[in-house]
Amino acid sequence: MKVLVLNAGSSSQKSCLYEIPDHTIPNQTPQPLWEGKVNWTQDRGVAEIEVKTATGQTLQESIYGDSRRAHVAYLLYTLTRGATKVIDQLPEINVVGHRVVHGGQEYRKSVVITEDVKSKISNLSSLAPAHNPAALEGIEAIEQSLGDVTQVAVFDTGFHATLPDAAAIYPGPYEWVEQGIRRYGFHGISHQYCSGRAAQILNRDLASLKLITCHLGNGCSLAAIKKGRSIDTTMGFTPLDGLMMGSRSGAIDPGILIHLLRQSNYSAERLDYVLNKASGLRGISGVSSDLPQVIAAIAQGDYRAQLAWDMYVHRLRSGIGSMLASLEGLDALVFTAGVGEKSPGIRQAACEAFGFLGLKIDPAKNQQQPLDEDIATADSTIRVLVIKTQEDWAIAQQCWQLMQEK
Repeated sequence: MKVLVLNAGSSSQKSCLYEIPDHTIPNQTPQPLWEGKVNWTQDRGVAEIEVKTATGQTLQESIYGDSRRAHVAYLLYTLTRGATKVIDQLPEINVVGHRVVHGGQEYRKSVVITEDVKSKISNLSSLAPAHNPAALEGIEAIEQSLGDVTQVAVFDTGFHATLPDAAAIYPGPYEWVEQGIRRYGFHGISHQYCSGRAAQILNRDLASLKLITCHLGNGCSLAAIKKGRSIDTTMGFTPLDGLMMGSRSGAIDPGILIHLLRQSNYSAERLDYVLNKASGLRGISGVSSDLPQVIAAIAQGDYRAQLAWDMYVHRLRSGIGSMLASLEGLDALVFTAGVGEKSPGIRQAACEAFGFLGLKIDPAKNQQQPLDEDIATADSTIRVLVIKTQEDWAIAQQCWQLMQEK
């Protein structure tokens, strides 16, 4: 079975093609036959295309025009033409899976995409304005290029559908619950994948484990996972809640928003921009939303960059502490995504706060760019894992499972 995965972001579209045996699914993540990416520049007039295949063939091009659908269609064209050809024709693709950030209360698990599903994903765009519309563009691009091929929506919110009401419901008026205002949580595909991979690495039954997974990228969230189910998470009704992030504020006193609306003549649009695009590491440091650039500024003695680091670590430790309370214990702490996988300093700083629990990180292992490894010392009471998140493979697995049920 050939499974194409599209992972849409606000400024990029990642794609990959997997070949999975029809009657069994591998335990280990296979290498994709083909991987493609479209990056859109800020003026949206230019798309940077990057393609690579399992055999080592590569392609880099810049193409012009404002049509995202056309850019995605061109990316798919490279599957069947030129040096990056891996299949003879597009109809060889059996199913296409899409990462969709917000599924609301309607979608608690992956679904085959219909016109009704597309309509509901569109209706939820106000809750994930940078992501749901991009996913819809990808879905429509596939319809244009592949016709009536089966398409599947895999929701970032789905894994957190198991949150107990006490964790999911906000302490506002009960009418909010009836309006669907609740904690949905995000990065669910990544959290779910990493929990399963952690069980493999530890050679333990997932149902026996208490895990905290730290997805630390430009967006950041934690999940408390017990018996393979999400029981608490830091992101909320939207991906803006929780930890301090690259350019998002994370949790703040809602009274600040009331104050700004009353005293500073902020509009909803300005608040949205400030909280999502001009806060977090970028807002505090004044340097960048990118942690390595903030670290470089710290090395030059930049006070605001140091403050941004200190705040980021403080919020991360506080979040881990709250997840510990939800789990009533911990077997393993998992770091993943760009910062989680690549920043030994953040891992060290986060772990140091929990030495009183007997958690001990091995400094040498931590510095050696570990992936899918345990970096705790032999006598640590809690394991510390660095896992390369494989969202695309997790999406492909869910597509395969749905196709078995058809």
